[in-house]
Amino acid sequence: MADAHAAEHEHGSGGATYVKIAVVLFVLTALEVLLYEVCYGESMTGLASLGASLEPYFVELLLLLSAFKFWFVAMFYMHLKFDMKLLSWLFTFSLVIASVVILALLALFTYNRGLWWPGGLW
Repeated sequence: MADAHAAEHEHGSGGATYVKIAVVLFVLTALEVLLYEVCYGESMTGLASLGASLEPYFVELLLLLSAFKFWFVAMFYMHLKFDMKLLSWLFTFSLVIASVVILALLALFTYNRGLWWPGGLW
């Protein structure tokens, strides 16, 4: 019990910190669901103009919100924030490389969609 209490003070995170992170993750998840509902949901007809303007960027916005959630989980629940800086930098570098590859693929598919399906759906 004393070891857990000492580790809590060493990391500077207690139960309140994890509740705050859980609330942030809940809000980000709610934003993801709201984004889908605004863009494609039938119950949000009052926000049709907002949905029409966000729909072309739906995938990108969803990936951005998911990346924020991933960062919070990795940094706090996986305790990377409190590990050696080398491990955090290595993890962050790998995440940046993966993000660049995903963005390059999105750009490639968007360009290809314009070539093969002009004005059409995927």
